[in-house]
Amino acid sequence: MSALDVQDFIEQNRATAQQVETFRGYWESEKHWEARREFILRNMSDFETDRLDHLLSLSMVWANNVFMGCRYSAALLDKVKEMAEGIVVEDAPVFKTRDEIMKSQKGR
Repeated sequence: MSALDVQDFIEQNRATAQQVETFRGYWESEKHWEARREFILRNMSDFETDRLDHLLSLSMVWANNVFMGCRYSAALLDKVKEMAEGIVVEDAPVFKTRDEIMKSQKGR
C-alpha cells in the first residue's frame, strides 16, 4: 500500500479512517503517525473488532522499533516486520548497539 493507496482508502472509507485517526498518540509526529496509520490500515482486516487493541499494540512495537530503536524478542520483531512489509519510511533513523559502537572504536 503506497501513500496514494492509503489516501485512496481513506477517501473511500471515511468511517474507518475516522476511527483509525482516534488511535493517534498526541506525541506522534506526522511522519511517525503516517507510517503507523499505514501499518494499522494494512492489517485491520486481519483482526476482529474486539482484538483491535492487539493490532494497536503491534503497531506501537513496530513504530518504536523503527523510530526509536527499541528492541523486542526476535519472534515479535519478525511478526511485525512481516506485517509491515512494503511500508516505506523515508529517512528512518539508524541505531547502533553498544557492541557495534565499541567494535568500530577498536578498529581505529
